Amino acid sequence: MRRPDKRAALIQLERQGLTPISVQETVGAAAAVKEKEKRAKREKGARLVIRRDARPRMNLRETLMFTRELSDLLSSGMTLGSALHTLSQRHTGHGQDQIVVALRDEIIRGASLSDALSQWPESFSSLYVNMVRSGEASGKLSDALERVNVHYERVQAAREKVSMALVYPGFVLSVGAATMIFTMIFVVPRFSSIFEELGSTLPLPTRILIASSGFLLHWGWLVAILAFVGWIFLRRHIKTPAGKHQWDALQLRVPVFKKIVTANAYAQFARTLGALLNNGVPVLQALGIVQDSMGNVIIAEQIKEAREKVTDGSTISGPLAAGKVFPPLLTDMLAVGEQSGDMPGALGHIARRYDDELDRSVKVFTTILEPLMIVVMAVMVGFIAISMLLAVFDLTSGLNIK
Repeated sequence: MRRPDKRAALIQLERQGLTPISVQETVGAAAAVKEKEKRAKREKGARLVIRRDARPRMNLRETLMFTRELSDLLSSGMTLGSALHTLSQRHTGHGQDQIVVALRDEIIRGASLSDALSQWPESFSSLYVNMVRSGEASGKLSDALERVNVHYERVQAAREKVSMALVYPGFVLSVGAATMIFTMIFVVPRFSSIFEELGSTLPLPTRILIASSGFLLHWGWLVAILAFVGWIFLRRHIKTPAGKHQWDALQLRVPVFKKIVTANAYAQFARTLGALLNNGVPVLQALGIVQDSMGNVIIAEQIKEAREKVTDGSTISGPLAAGKVFPPLLTDMLAVGEQSGDMPGALGHIARRYDDELDRSVKVFTTILEPLMIVVMAVMVGFIAISMLLAVFDLTSGLNIK
């Protein structure tokens, strides 16, 4: 049985809701040194295991749930260590369990929550950590966690809007592609064998259709492999700095999709910057966090340039307007906030304005894309039907019926 040590005593006291002033071990010096060495070896082995294996992480939905529950427990008067211990007892079977336990142990050792969260950057962004740190500094941690939760709920809602806009077109495209492949592989070859037996000259559309079907039957496997390799190569290229820059620049040039990307980016910029400033984070540090949180590198580069100019004493709105990526409406509203001294309020208005624009852009996108997909599939299916009917008409017209 393991001998109780200082860390075990601290954990036990924290579970009882007590805050110890000091805890001293009563073992001898030699035994204490030996125990310390054993503990160091165990912690080193644990760190090696974490490095070797995949580190657990929380997705956005799990982070929202954790933040909401922790905020509620702290608001009810529970201490931070007790709240984390309570959450650590809720075994979900996901990586969240290990993260919450690690956070609890760090708090018991005396670390701050923001420092403990910073050890898990895959789950808690710099925005999250800095908002928590500002809440610790002000003594209102539960309020800071509530603001963090509201911010990420809006981020999640924006993502879901874009995702839902692509569900129906993606379904139509998948079903249409499966139908076309089935027709080209199983239906067209049956008709082509009948046409060959009759020995008649087929119309050009029918010959094109039969040739395409034959190519797909003989070389379809090669096309599938090439498409898969091309997809993997494209994904890897996009992850490189040059590929990411090209991909993000392309998104800002596509006519309809551009409005969705920019509206979402502008709303996220205003919401994130406003939340940080409202929590007392300095402007330069807040701009750096916003720059890192932006998904589009083109827009992030403009924020970086603005941040460098703000260092020289300039306002935020001026450099952003000079970059010609942020629209005049956004920079004008931001300038009004700078003049009135209410930057968080102005940024809140900007975020709501571009949230509304995101809704309109998504509706326009789906309104245009859905009928377009239907027309494309109708043209492809119609080409197959017309090609078959032309061949049938030519064959029946050549027959002498008395």
